[in-house]
Amino acid sequence: MTTRRWIIAAAVLAGMTLGSVPSWAEPVRVKLLQVNDWDRFEERNGRGGFARFVAILKAENAAADDVLVVHAGDAISPSLLSGFDKGAHMIDLLNRVPLDVFVLGNHEFDFGADVTRQRIAEARFPILNANVKEPDGRSFADLPESRIVEVGGFKFGFFGMTTPQTKEISSPGELRFEDPLAVAAARTKALRAQGADLVVAVTHTGFEEDLALYRQGAVDLILTGHDHDVRILYNGKVAMVESGSQAEFVTAIELTLDRVKEGERTRVVWSPSFRTLDSAAYPPDPEAKALTDALEAQLARELDVAIGRTSAPLDSRRAVVRGQEAAIGNLIADAIRVAVDADLAIVNGGGIRGDRQYPADQVLTRRDILTELPFGNKTVKLALTGAQVLEALENGFSQMEQGAGRFPQVSGMRVAIDPRRPAGQRVVEVLVGGAPLDPARIYTVATNDFLARGGDGYSVLTRGKQLIDPAAALLMASQVIDYVAQRSEVAPTVEGRIRRVE
Repeated sequence: MTTRRWIIAAAVLAGMTLGSVPSWAEPVRVKLLQVNDWDRFEERNGRGGFARFVAILKAENAAADDVLVVHAGDAISPSLLSGFDKGAHMIDLLNRVPLDVFVLGNHEFDFGADVTRQRIAEARFPILNANVKEPDGRSFADLPESRIVEVGGFKFGFFGMTTPQTKEISSPGELRFEDPLAVAAARTKALRAQGADLVVAVTHTGFEEDLALYRQGAVDLILTGHDHDVRILYNGKVAMVESGSQAEFVTAIELTLDRVKEGERTRVVWSPSFRTLDSAAYPPDPEAKALTDALEAQLARELDVAIGRTSAPLDSRRAVVRGQEAAIGNLIADAIRVAVDADLAIVNGGGIRGDRQYPADQVLTRRDILTELPFGNKTVKLALTGAQVLEALENGFSQMEQGAGRFPQVSGMRVAIDPRRPAGQRVVEVLVGGAPLDPARIYTVATNDFLARGGDGYSVLTRGKQLIDPAAALLMASQVIDYVAQRSEVAPTVEGRIRRVE
């Protein structure tokens, strides 16, 4: 299971309540169930997946009258099946869930804005978008910015936001992403003017963006995604929740709301309690499992075909491929470099998505490779100067302490880095064929089409000469499959291609 940071404010342990004030009506209890970063229909290691999520929903709905269900983004990609249907199956499954709010995550844009519009048109649940704009300034896909849901006489004002980093880490084209803090302040003011008693920001934003919103103090509740953490924060005024990923954990936020009189004035008071629900404790719902079994059978016919064996262990866990040289990163980078006969190769660790370990002597299948490389990226070949290669590497290592997906897995070179140095000055040495990287020399570089168009901050690659452009390029995953199949057995290891100097 992916390593997670657990951050729980001390106040939560006591189910913090507000000070005692005279009430003029019976308190109302409302439950919110939150999930985020959930793009896989299948469970893994007895956790997550659609059938266990449905089981949680049924149990929680049976125990309460008023339940609101919220998905904080990343649904249509980058799962294995999304490489075939561009996320249509997840929209179909979510249409069967009583979702009250969905917000667009960065991965909703992995196949381009036109595909996002198509998936939105297929959705039968409310999608909120307050900060993603068309080039002409209209709300993307004419989505509403917010909605008010009335429960038990109290009005919940919801609005949705997507991280502006989507411009770098996905493929939204010419769409604009407005500043979340400014949008949150404006939306909160508007919702309160419309009578909202509680304002809920449903956001797909990174932890630093979340903290800024939390400290701003404008909203009451932040339901967030993007970092894949299980996190609960509450300072007595604002609560913030994130629920891991893949529906392995679902957070129940149970709110008690009341109206109190203070002289001639009436105000709403509320207090939260939190439960983190482990999906491993919920047997899969039979009806939902029948749906996922059919999807699994569809995949199995195409994908469960052996292509070769790895005699060395492989590790594609998120923290590994985004923070250090990884044997599987070497395998993928070598495969695309050989496929297009390039001098060098650069692959972003964030594009390697299997999040698993393979033991030595593991038989590899098409499914394994497509699980690792689900985005449908193609391999392009660029001509770059050594100076441009160095600039690309500096970008790759610039956010390594944050576990950013731009971290490079490489082939054809050895790189020494000092992570203590400021971003942009971390590469100490680059060797190509045993010789120092020549700033003036032209090198051929294999990479994916996402990076070649400037994704993950690799804007320098857009200045390279395209020797194989995306229109003529082949799928990375197919090239890796061919590389393994042609050799029957591979033995990639961590061999010092990326070395820390500390």
